[in-house]
Amino acid sequence: MAERTESNQPASADRQPARGRPRDAGRDRALLEATVAVLQDSGYGGLTTAAVAKRAGVSTATLYRRWRSKEDLVVGTAVRWASDLGPQPDTGSLEGDLAVLLRDKAGTMEGPGGRLLHVLIGEAAHNEALARVLDTAIIQPVRDRAAAVVRRAVARGDIPPLQDAHVLADLVVGSMVSRLFLTPDAAHSGSTDGPSSGEAAIRELLPFLLRALGAQPG
Repeated sequence: MAERTESNQPASADRQPARGRPRDAGRDRALLEATVAVLQDSGYGGLTTAAVAKRAGVSTATLYRRWRSKEDLVVGTAVRWASDLGPQPDTGSLEGDLAVLLRDKAGTMEGPGGRLLHVLIGEAAHNEALARVLDTAIIQPVRDRAAAVVRRAVARGDIPPLQDAHVLADLVVGSMVSRLFLTPDAAHSGSTDGPSSGEAAIRELLPFLLRALGAQPG
């Protein structure tokens, strides 16, 4: 089957897979994991649906029943892996809420979602569809959670009101991307009996973020 690289409609986070037989969750997961692996090996330009299907051990027909094109496949993978940030429980303190947010984001960036993001950041600079979905899947969930953390802290009297609560999300995402993706030694800072890069980043960032918000570590 010839590679499908174009679609009459732009890719988006809301794109539904093609209709067909009932979905097999195991095959879905295998295809998503294969997409991340092929992106790591070949980059966005070298990714083909045939290569993804082969790596997942399925036919290209199976893939096309789920995603119409290469771009749809990558968008679907980004939506599945890139954020996965659900509602955050109220820990009762700003420090606790920030620690959970940082830990969740570090876990995402050190897993398949982080590997996907690392590959797609450069591509998103000149691919508007991917840029939109990365914003929807990565930035907005963190912005929403960060705003909730700030609102709770202000309501408790832990910090003064902020003009823009979303600035916390920019600090969290920017700091994590810089620490885990752009710092040369970050990938080698952890060991089997020591902290991971993400855990080390949290220890460094948490006191700074508390001070930046007008609070002090407990």
